[in-house]
Amino acid sequence: MALSKALFLFLINISLLLTFSSASDPFVSYNFEVSYITASPLGVPQQVIAINGKFPGPLINVTTNNNVAVNVRNKLDESLLIHWSGIQQRRSSWQDGVLGTNCPIPSKWNWTYNFQVKDQIGSFFYFPSLHFQRAAGGFGSFIINNRDIIPIPFDTPDGDIIILIGDWYTRNHSDLRKDLDAGKDLGMPDGVLINGKGPYRYNDTLVPDGIDHEKIEVHPGKTYRIRVHNVGVSTSLNFRIQSHNLLLAETEGSYTVQQNYTSLDIHVGQSYSFLLSTDQNASTDYYIVASARFVNESRWRRVTGVGILHYTNSKGNAVGPLPPAPDDQYDKTYSMNQARSIRWNVSASGARPNPQGSFRYGSINVTEIYVLKNKPLVKIGGKRRATLSGVSFVNPSTPIRLADQFKVKEVYKLDFPTKPLTGPPRAETSVINGTYRGFMEIILQNNDTKMHTYHMSGYAFFVVGMDYGDWSENSRGTYNKWDGIARSTTQVYPGAWTAILVSLDNVGVWNIRTENLDSWYLGQETYIRVVNPEATNKTELPMPDNALFCGALQKMQKPQHISSAAPPIKGNRLKLLLLLLMFTCALISIFH
Repeated sequence: MALSKALFLFLINISLLLTFSSASDPFVSYNFEVSYITASPLGVPQQVIAINGKFPGPLINVTTNNNVAVNVRNKLDESLLIHWSGIQQRRSSWQDGVLGTNCPIPSKWNWTYNFQVKDQIGSFFYFPSLHFQRAAGGFGSFIINNRDIIPIPFDTPDGDIIILIGDWYTRNHSDLRKDLDAGKDLGMPDGVLINGKGPYRYNDTLVPDGIDHEKIEVHPGKTYRIRVHNVGVSTSLNFRIQSHNLLLAETEGSYTVQQNYTSLDIHVGQSYSFLLSTDQNASTDYYIVASARFVNESRWRRVTGVGILHYTNSKGNAVGPLPPAPDDQYDKTYSMNQARSIRWNVSASGARPNPQGSFRYGSINVTEIYVLKNKPLVKIGGKRRATLSGVSFVNPSTPIRLADQFKVKEVYKLDFPTKPLTGPPRAETSVINGTYRGFMEIILQNNDTKMHTYHMSGYAFFVVGMDYGDWSENSRGTYNKWDGIARSTTQVYPGAWTAILVSLDNVGVWNIRTENLDSWYLGQETYIRVVNPEATNKTELPMPDNALFCGALQKMQKPQHISSAAPPIKGNRLKLLLLLLMFTCALISIFH
């Protein structure tokens, strides 16, 4: 009888194991060791931030609905947070990696991010969000692929190519930070990098010898998906490939109406993917160019990133002048019209089987309206600060979400103005009180003299309008209420406005900010707090077991050292562990 019972238990364990093993593994694990290395991307040795010794960092490549674990070991000499730009962190703002929701990972510690890439597809990137660290690196690409059962709206490409572009300073990020703290401007960047490398020596007088450049090899007669991210500090860049068209296919998780561009302006924090046909005759290599926009071209000639597209049957080096950017240096109408031409592919399946256009955003009644206006830097308390609607955000020592969890009072105020302040600017922790399941209209008004891009965590919003001048109630008559692109980062031209609509269905505390690092560092941000009054785990996950504590809750933090923390168990290792555990339990039952 005992033997029969033991055999029964053994068979159950084996059945469970087979069931578990035959299912697709939804867990993907990564280990990030974040440290300084010395590199010379522009020919000058400098300190950069590497991940696993690589600059830029490794690609995160996952599939919709995967559970992702990223174990981050902080080997920097300062605290660290990794932000997953555009990853919506559904029901889990705890994992967003910005100061309003997370305590920083102290130096010499590690912390594991655990989140699900729920109902998303597309091209995104990650970066360190504290202390101006993105200016030193620590960034990398984050791809979310479709599940096999969901069709993509184009033929499967022959390959995937990642391109990270961005303006770059040879000064350390800590020195750039000190300049801002001292009330100084950062000045003109020293160059533009492509995948962490300097420009190809297309011009001997502009590019010194000995700089390593990016070279991308392709086969003739193929189609490649090129994913381009602007991970820079503050400069808009025009991206182009000599003699090739760029067929726009997707941006930040939304498939677009497919149309060809000879070049496209990509603003700080934005991501696009293009389909590139290698249909040229390969008499030579071809230039890949990322050049600064809306600046004095004669002064900024050195601020140009140049790489090489190399056909496997190429007969020689790239020759001639660089392909030119649009000739509208001081007239931004061309760029705005280009931005307006980017439309949502409403008939394509997104991350789910239903078409993207099944969400009829244009027929939903707006419940909340916020006009967020920026201005050139102002002085508050003797310090230069950046503002949004007259408020310069002060990051609290206790993150907002943590303060809510433990009912810590006087950490922030739910009083962010719906319209810009008319009085003097103020520096404080002022937060937008969003209504759960509300539909918010946000008008981003740029009264600064430079281009800004704005990002919102936790959501994809609909870009429904943009124009020059001041927004007014009559501007709604120009809104696109059918196929405005859904994305997480949008540009706002100087002296212009951009209107977005967002459905507040994701509970949490979500950052909205300028992506221009200097203005972000100086306070041009706030948070939208979205709370379900019913307080259920169905709309927000519980606080993670490994949550860090700081500020007023510092005493709750247990000590830890980086060497004491084990990396997360990968999916296959977890299966093996379960197999051994089940087998051991069965043997114990048999021989008991």
